[in-house]
Amino acid sequence: METGVPAAILRPAILFGGDGVLLNNVAWLLRKLPAFAIAGDGIYRVRGIHVDDLAELAVGHGSTRTDVVVEAVGPDRPTFAELVGAIRHAVGSRSVVVHVPRAIVPPASWVVGRVVGDVLLTPDELGSMMDGLADTDGPATGDRSVLDWIAHHGDTLGRTYANELTRHFR
Repeated sequence: METGVPAAILRPAILFGGDGVLLNNVAWLLRKLPAFAIAGDGIYRVRGIHVDDLAELAVGHGSTRTDVVVEAVGPDRPTFAELVGAIRHAVGSRSVVVHVPRAIVPPASWVVGRVVGDVLLTPDELGSMMDGLADTDGPATGDRSVLDWIAHHGDTLGRTYANELTRHFR
């Protein structure tokens, strides 16, 4: 924006739809593991946006001549625990959801990541989510509901693991 060239900055926190990783891999873990750990109380909110809603925002703002910063978020603001619960229900998981101290999740994620050959969750990603950076109080800029999407895609969600490293670095 400091260059004087009109800019539209779209700020999504979590994407869903398409071949997204986060929701898919939560579902995969819920399908495969006997227990799923949530850091802390799980009441930190996540506000995802569907990939098509983000694309529509980009196209809509692509021709504007004014500077704008847009929180790219959908209509739902579930807590992380509610999001995990919705995925668990949609995929028919019997995995027990347990709340653990924040410090337990990064090393546990590292261990599972070593097994699948991926980086599951970094301490910075966890901290950002728990600190509220995956949420906003602002209005929805996308129309698609993450909770509806999860409910409609439970039969395919998490059937295979989506390896982030393989996708981007190999």
